[in-house]
Amino acid sequence: MKFQSLVLSATVLSLASASVFAGNAFYGDAPDANHPWAVHDQNRPQPPRVEPAATVGDAPSDAVVLFDGTTESFQRNWQHVQAKDERKADWTAQEGHLLGVGGAGYIETQAQFSDCQLHIEWSHEMQLPGTGQGRGNSGVFLPGGIEVQVLDNYNNPTYADGTAGAVYGVMPPAANALRAPGRWQSYDIIYRRPIVKDGVVLDEGSMTVLVNGVVVQDSTPLDGGGGWRERKAVTTVYPEQDRIRLQDHGNPVRYRNVWVRSLRPRPVDGGTDGRISAEATTAKRAEIAAEVRASAADLLGCDRMMRILEAYMYDNDPAAWSECDALVSAYVAGLQVLSSDELEKQRHPVTQLRNALTFLQRFSMIPKTYAPEQELKDLAGQQGWLKK
Repeated sequence: MKFQSLVLSATVLSLASASVFAGNAFYGDAPDANHPWAVHDQNRPQPPRVEPAATVGDAPSDAVVLFDGTTESFQRNWQHVQAKDERKADWTAQEGHLLGVGGAGYIETQAQFSDCQLHIEWSHEMQLPGTGQGRGNSGVFLPGGIEVQVLDNYNNPTYADGTAGAVYGVMPPAANALRAPGRWQSYDIIYRRPIVKDGVVLDEGSMTVLVNGVVVQDSTPLDGGGGWRERKAVTTVYPEQDRIRLQDHGNPVRYRNVWVRSLRPRPVDGGTDGRISAEATTAKRAEIAAEVRASAADLLGCDRMMRILEAYMYDNDPAAWSECDALVSAYVAGLQVLSSDELEKQRHPVTQLRNALTFLQRFSMIPKTYAPEQELKDLAGQQGWLKK
């Protein structure tokens, strides 16, 4: 009996030897059927660092710069849609901007993009002749062909869903925030393409647009995407990737400072942040559990026990619980042979372990009645550790 007590005491001291935990994993609401991460989960990946530009509106560090004012960047990133012998003019890079003129046709990016943040600036050198759609008309076409209208609407009304900043044929801008002709206008566009599979609309897609810093489209549903004089079915299928295009509508329009950033995938598109499907959640929780268990390989004592319990929080596998139960039971049994002074040194690991066990009970991951948890509660009461 004395030998057994010595062994148990050694087990406890071993488990407590590295009991300063990196953080409290059992804190916010646990992972559930549609959320692979706990609330405030310490294992959730940190966001990648992006260096913002020194000047607001310029490209951040992770952006693809599509036009920086040079002929070289134009030639590297853009191409004419129409063949040389089919167009009457060319887009050119001059004086730090792209110039589109009548007869040049559309240009498009050589690379393809999906959901994205696009910054682009445009202007007319002066107020052009014409009215309505005939004054300074062009357009920015996002991947898949949905257009944000470019038009000189400064004191020049036209049909509302064809006004500058409109999702063309779908939604008018909430405000006319244009500067006078001759000044540069800026568009900041957040584009989420429609996702339709097997005739089922999984996500209607959306567009957010800021014109000169003013929100004119606020997560506007794309409603199938619009067009000239037509309304597209909401089940219209859009490609996963496509090119960004700039329109020649017969009027000279200048563009500059064009850059794009890819957006993180939505849950419906394979993303694992936010509310996701039960199937995807199960797979992601198993992946996280495996990573957490792997990180416990080189740990000892309480650090290992708590890390194994943490892995179990993500993947409630019976075999994994058997290992957890064995570690917890051995630790709790060892506490029974310690003196009061020795127990005092165990206050932090005991409190942490009991917190983990009551957490798992609260979220129905282990039985509501679990003998080691009750023993820890009794011991904490005897030592005066329970909150009054």
